Amino acid sequence: MMNRVESAYWPGELRPYQRQALEALEARWASGDRRAWVVLPPGAGKTLIGLEAARRIGRRTVVFVPNTAIQSQWIAQWREFERPGGCTAGSQRSLEHDVTVLTYQSLAVFDPDAETDEEGNELSPLGRLHGNGSALVETLHSAGPITVILDECHHLLQMWGRLLAEVLRDLPDAHVLGLTGTPAESLTSSEAELVDTLFGAPIRGASIPALVRDGYLAPFAELVWITEPTPDEQDYIVEQGLRFTELCTDLLSPGFARTDFLDWLRHRFDERLTRDGQRLGWTQLAAREPGLTDAVLRLHHAGLCPLPTDARVLERHRGAPTADDWMALLSDYVLNCLRGGAKEDVGVPTATAGRVDGRDAEALERIRTALPAIGYTLTRYGIRGGRSPVDRVLARSAAKSRSTVEIVAAESTFLGPRLRALVLCDHERASARPSARLREVLGDQAGSAWLQLELLVADERTRRLSPMLITGRTVAAAPETAEAFIAFAARRRPSLELTLVEVGSIGSLVRVEGRWTSRTWVRLATEYFESGDCRVLVGTRGLLGEGWNAQRVNTVVDLTTATTPTAVAQGRGRALRLDPSWPDKTAHTWTVVCVSDAHPKGGADWDRFVRKHEGYLGVAADGEVMSGVAHVDPALSPYEAPPVDQFHAINTRMLLRAEDRADTRERWRIGSSYSDELLATVRVRPQRHRSVLAPRPVGQRPRPPSAVPARVGVDTSEQLSLPPLWRTAVSVPTVAAAVLLVATALVGLPLPVGGTAALGAAGAVGVRQLLSRGPRIQRAAQLIENAAGDPDILRFGYAVADALHEAGHSPVGAEGLRLDIDTDGTFRLTFAGAGPREAEAFSVALDEVISPLVGNPRYIVNRYRIDRPADPVQARRMGLDWLRGRAPENPVVFHAVPTLLGRSRRGAEAFARAWNRWVSAGEPVYTASPAGSRLLYTYYATDPYPSETESRLTWL
Repeated sequence: MMNRVESAYWPGELRPYQRQALEALEARWASGDRRAWVVLPPGAGKTLIGLEAARRIGRRTVVFVPNTAIQSQWIAQWREFERPGGCTAGSQRSLEHDVTVLTYQSLAVFDPDAETDEEGNELSPLGRLHGNGSALVETLHSAGPITVILDECHHLLQMWGRLLAEVLRDLPDAHVLGLTGTPAESLTSSEAELVDTLFGAPIRGASIPALVRDGYLAPFAELVWITEPTPDEQDYIVEQGLRFTELCTDLLSPGFARTDFLDWLRHRFDERLTRDGQRLGWTQLAAREPGLTDAVLRLHHAGLCPLPTDARVLERHRGAPTADDWMALLSDYVLNCLRGGAKEDVGVPTATAGRVDGRDAEALERIRTALPAIGYTLTRYGIRGGRSPVDRVLARSAAKSRSTVEIVAAESTFLGPRLRALVLCDHERASARPSARLREVLGDQAGSAWLQLELLVADERTRRLSPMLITGRTVAAAPETAEAFIAFAARRRPSLELTLVEVGSIGSLVRVEGRWTSRTWVRLATEYFESGDCRVLVGTRGLLGEGWNAQRVNTVVDLTTATTPTAVAQGRGRALRLDPSWPDKTAHTWTVVCVSDAHPKGGADWDRFVRKHEGYLGVAADGEVMSGVAHVDPALSPYEAPPVDQFHAINTRMLLRAEDRADTRERWRIGSSYSDELLATVRVRPQRHRSVLAPRPVGQRPRPPSAVPARVGVDTSEQLSLPPLWRTAVSVPTVAAAVLLVATALVGLPLPVGGTAALGAAGAVGVRQLLSRGPRIQRAAQLIENAAGDPDILRFGYAVADALHEAGHSPVGAEGLRLDIDTDGTFRLTFAGAGPREAEAFSVALDEVISPLVGNPRYIVNRYRIDRPADPVQARRMGLDWLRGRAPENPVVFHAVPTLLGRSRRGAEAFARAWNRWVSAGEPVYTASPAGSRLLYTYYATDPYPSETESRLTWL
C-alpha cells in the first residue's frame, strides 16, 4: 500500500539545479547512507527540495526549523503539494500529521536544575532535557521509521548539535536530511567534524552568482552608506582617543623604561637573535608570529619605526596601525621586556632579564592605568581586550539609524510603489543598559528596532510608506498603519480580536495585541507587506533575517553587527527571490557603517563591514563577480576605512548606482556562460609603465615576443648576424664610400647633387654590398624597439604560468591566463585554465615576481632593460651597433624566483626557460652561493617593477 506521504506530488516544475540536488540525494540513499547535507543559497527553494526528498522517501516526516516564521512557511509549502492520499501537515508535538514542522526550541528545552546526576556527574544533553523535550524524544522513537529534516541546520552546530547527535543516534532507521545556505568551507574545524559525523560529505548546489546568471535569483548590488558619529558621540570618541594618544606618546618617549619601546622593536624585529645567537629570517618570524610582524610593518608605514631587515610591505600593511596592532606589540613588550620573562626564541638582552626594577615597574603601572579607558586590561598573561566602549558607540550610533531613513527615502524615490524594504536590526529593544558615562552619549534604545521605527515614522518622507515593526514578540506601527493592518487581518482571519495599545514612552507608536502567536502575525504581516499597504518592515535578524520568505523584498538595510558567513548570506538572501510581479527585479543590500578618525578603534564598524564581504560574492563596477569590499566600490580597501572627507562622495556614488538598477542588471550578464569557479586574482596597478593591452580570454596560446632584452642587444631566434666591415673583400676607398652612403641614409640627410657619381665605380660596389644588408639593419632596429622598455604585465604572467606548467604544478601554461582591465586601468590577471589551487599558486607566484626584492628568496633572476629609442634613427643606430658587436651592456635588475618554483633547481630552471621566452635573457642565481649572496645584498630592497598589487577572489 502506498504511503500517504509518497502519494502526494509537486504540481509545478522543478528547476534544473533542484533536480540535480534530488538526484544526488537519491544516489546517497541508494548507496545505503541515511544521512545527507545539502548546501544551496537562500532563495533557491530548499524547502521544496526538502519536502520533495521526503515525499520520495515516503515516510512520516518531522522537520525542525529555527523559528516560527519559517515553521509556517514549511506548512504552507506542503499544502501546495497535490495530496491524493489526504496527508496533512501541522505543528503538534504528538506527530499526528504526516508532515510535522517543529522549532528547534521545542526539542531543546533544558531543565535548569538537571545539570548533574545524584552523584555529581555531568548529564548528557538528553539527560538534561525538560519534561516536554523528553516527551518529544520518546514520541520520535515510537513513531516508527521516519524522515528527519533539519532546516537551516547550521543552527544545530551552534546550539543543539550535541543534543541532536544523541537523538539521532537512537533513531538508526531514520533518514536525516540537513539543509543550509552556509557554505561548508566557512565551517570551523569543530563544526566540520560534527557535520561529517552527522551527515558525511555535503551535497553542494549551485552558487548565488550561478543562480543569478541563470535567472533563478534576482541580480543584486551591494551598497554602503558611511557616516560619522553624531557630535555628542564624536566628543566621547575624541576624549577616548586622547587617552590612547597620551599612552602612545608616553610609550615612544625616551626614558620610558630601562629598554625603551622603540629599542625593543629594533631588537625584536631587526636583530631578532635567539638565545643561541642565531638570527631568525623574517619569513620564519612572520610564520611564527604573523600578528606581531603585521603590526610592526603598519607601524613602519606610519613612519614610527624603520623597516625591519628582509621585511616586505604588502597591501595589508599600507594603513595606519590599529589599536589591536599597538596592543599586540605592547603586550609583547610587557611580557618579554618589562617583566623580563622572555621566551627562548626572543633573545631579550640580559640587561632586561630578571626581576622588574623600579623604572620598569613604573612603566608597567602607567600602562595598566591607561588601558581600561580604551577597552583593554593588563593581566599577568599580557594585555587582553574586551569590547571597547568606542566600538559600542559606533555599532549603535544614532547616525546609523538616521542614515537608514535617508536610504529608505531615496529608494522610495527611485522605486515608487514598487519599494519593499526590510531593515534588519540586532535586537528589538536594548537588553543591557550602557554604563553611566555611555548613557550620556547613547540613548537606552540606541541601535534598536524600536528606535528605527520611531525615526521612520517621524520623517514625513518615510511615514507615508507605512513602516511596521515585526519581531518575535511585537507588532507595532504608527496608529493609522496599525488600524489599517487590523482591518486587513480581520478580512483574512475574522476570529482574531486585535486591539491597539499606545506605547507610552514614544506616543507616536502603538502595538497591535491579541490572542495570537508570532507564527500568525508574521504570516499576516508578510501578506500585508507583499500587498504594498506597508512598504517598510523593521525586524530583527533572528526572525526576519533568516529563512523568512517574501518574494517582493527588493531593498535590505543591514544594521546588524553579525559577521558570520551564515548571518551574511541569510540576511542578504531575503531580497534575492524572484518577484512574479516585477520580472526585472533588481535587489539592493545596504550596509550602514559608522567611522571615526579620532580613535584607533574608530574603524571597528568598518572592520565588521569588511568581514561581511570576505567570501561573499557581488558584482563590481566592471562586471567582475568577486568577493571583498571592492565589489561595493573599487576605491574601498579591506585594510582601512576611507578618509572622512570622502564619505560624501562615496555615498553619492552609491545613490547614483542605486538609481540605475538597469546598469546593475546589465553587469550580471544574465544568461551568459560561466564555470562556477572561485579563483584567486591578482590586481596590478603599474606605477611607472602603462601598457596598451586588451582584455584576453583563456584558451588561446599566446605568441612570445620576437625579442627580449639580453646582456647586450636582444635575444632572438632570428639569424641577423652581420660580418664586420673590414672582413669583406672590398678596398678601403670602397668601404669609405659605402660608409658615407650608409651614414647619410641613417641620419636621414640627402646626398649632394651628383654625389653618387663622385663615389666612383669602386664605391658603388661597396654601397651595393652594404645596402644588401639594409633590411637586416632595419629588422634589428625593430627588434630593439620591440624589446625596449618594461615588459607589460601579461608577459610576467605568461612566464609564471608557463613555468608552473613546465615544473608540473599546473596542467596548462600561458594559454590559461585571463586578463581583464578595470575602468581605472587596473589589470586583473586570473589563471583560469587549471583550478582553484593552481590559480592560488599563480597569484602568489606572480606577486612575488613583480614585488620588491626582499626577504630570503632561494633564487633570483636577472632582467635586462633597454632604454626605448627616441626615434627611428636612433633605433637604427642601436641596431647597427648591436649587429657590429659594439653595443654597450644593458642595465640589469633582479627579481625573486617564486618560492614554489625556487624549492628545487628543476623548478628554478623551468622558471628561467619561461623567463627567457617571455621577459628577458637571464639565469637563476642561487642566493646561498657567494656570488648569489653578493647580488642579493647589492639589489636588496630594489623595486624592479614598481606597482601596487592586491589579491582577490573572482567568480568565473
